[in-house]
Amino acid sequence: MTAVVASLGFVPMMLATGTGAEVQKPLATAVVGGLVTATLLTLFVLPALFCVFGRERAASADVEPAVAVPHTP
Repeated sequence: MTAVVASLGFVPMMLATGTGAEVQKPLATAVVGGLVTATLLTLFVLPALFCVFGRERAASADVEPAVAVPHTP
C-alpha cells in the first residue's frame, strides 16, 4: 500500500513538462521503477526462494535437536 501511494505521488513528476522537468522526470522514473521492482521481488521472488531453500533446510533437519525436550505422557 505504501509503495502504491508513493508511486502515485511521483506520477505528476513523471508527466511534468515545465521548468525543471529535465531533472524531475528521470528521478521520478527511477524511484517508481525501484518501488515497483522491490514490491514485485518481495511479493513473488522472496517467497519462491524461501520455499526452495526452506525445503533443503527441512530435509536436513533429520538430526536430533541439541536440547532434549521432555515429553509429557
